[in-house]
Amino acid sequence: MISTKIHGVIDYLVAIVLIAAPFVLGFADGGPAQYSAIGLGIFVIVYSLFTNYELGAIGIFRFRTHLILDGLFALALIASPWLLSFSNLIWWPHVVFGLAALLVIALSGRKDYA
Repeated sequence: MISTKIHGVIDYLVAIVLIAAPFVLGFADGGPAQYSAIGLGIFVIVYSLFTNYELGAIGIFRFRTHLILDGLFALALIASPWLLSFSNLIWWPHVVFGLAALLVIALSGRKDYA
């Protein structure tokens, strides 16, 4: 099981990597591939900051709610290359990170902070 503290570290690392991915992997062209990765990375940072766990700053969301948001994030990331019509340019980072997020959800402890 992944503890909530380790889960938080993973959240912020994934967000940073997603935000950097377009520039590192060469799809920073101002299109939907770039902005979906950056936007979803920012989304992870925001809801992580609002989660009531060790690495949250504001603590509004329960960890259970955070896991639901993780699931929505993962599904949006996986589907984005086809929903936003950039699968012919690049799709694998979105799918790989989305699948990895689903794995982290499955392995995360279910401790629910107050």
